[in-house]
Amino acid sequence: MELSWLNWLYTAVAHVIIWIHEGYSYVLPRDSGLTWALTIITLTVLMRLLIFPLFLKQMRSSRKMQELAPKIQELRKRYKNDKQRMNQEVMKVYQEGGANPLGGCLPIVAQFPIFISMFTVLNAMAHGQPRFGMTQEFVNSARAAHIFGAPIPATFWTSAADIEKLGAEPVMTKIILALFVAVSSLTTFLTVRQSVTRSIAQMPDNPMAQQQKILMYISPLFAFFSLNFPLGLILYWVTTNLWTLGQQHWFYSRNPMPTFDAKGNVVEPEPKPSLLSKVRKAKPEEQPKDEPPPPPKPKVVRQQPTRQPRSKRTGSKKS
Repeated sequence: MELSWLNWLYTAVAHVIIWIHEGYSYVLPRDSGLTWALTIITLTVLMRLLIFPLFLKQMRSSRKMQELAPKIQELRKRYKNDKQRMNQEVMKVYQEGGANPLGGCLPIVAQFPIFISMFTVLNAMAHGQPRFGMTQEFVNSARAAHIFGAPIPATFWTSAADIEKLGAEPVMTKIILALFVAVSSLTTFLTVRQSVTRSIAQMPDNPMAQQQKILMYISPLFAFFSLNFPLGLILYWVTTNLWTLGQQHWFYSRNPMPTFDAKGNVVEPEPKPSLLSKVRKAKPEEQPKDEPPPPPKPKVVRQQPTRQPRSKRTGSKKS
């Protein structure tokens, strides 16, 4: 999987790993599994932060596509017998609305070189090769580190003899690696399921909905290819899946799916009440117990003049 034209990227990733590991080595043992686990997790977080703008661009493009969904559905009905014209009109609507149907591929494309680099660097460590600016001492430190008793450079198919050379027990190493692969498969499924569920909910009549459901259940099977990967690389994959889950949940909770009126126009959702307003509504203001209640206001009584009876004949007052 190593590509020579990416040697500059392999070297850059290796140097970032060295810097992170050196930072943790000031407070933790250099060869401990915790130090190396934190190094890989930190590297993953830094890489995901680096491509975070692409994620926002992808989500905004997806939001615009949701808003254009009624127009797209209308075009599909209008040109259902003319696929070429339908595709031209759909792309025209996307261009005018500023949506990019391929925007969802950006984070995946950006992650691919990073994944290749991580695989290449960790694979060099697993074989004890001091490449890409790494020293032999640094490589030996990675080979000596264990996570839950499993060596970081070990794969599920590593022979028992080689695992013993790394100072670990073969059976326990296989169990730990199998558990990590299972977690990798589960997090892959949850990540794809979260995205597909949102996509189907926003476009129930999408002709690709069935294919998306199939992909949702097939995608975890690809995680079993990680049986060929070193434990350090599986840890990277689990971390990036957990990051994606949290990132998507954060965005979806703050950007609900748009609703439309009878004319197909987007209806803006009502602003959510703040936490402070919820607390005030749930707990009404009370009078302080130390102060007595205010006295009642006195009633105002108006004096009306008495009317004098008059004589029916003369109209004068009776004496």
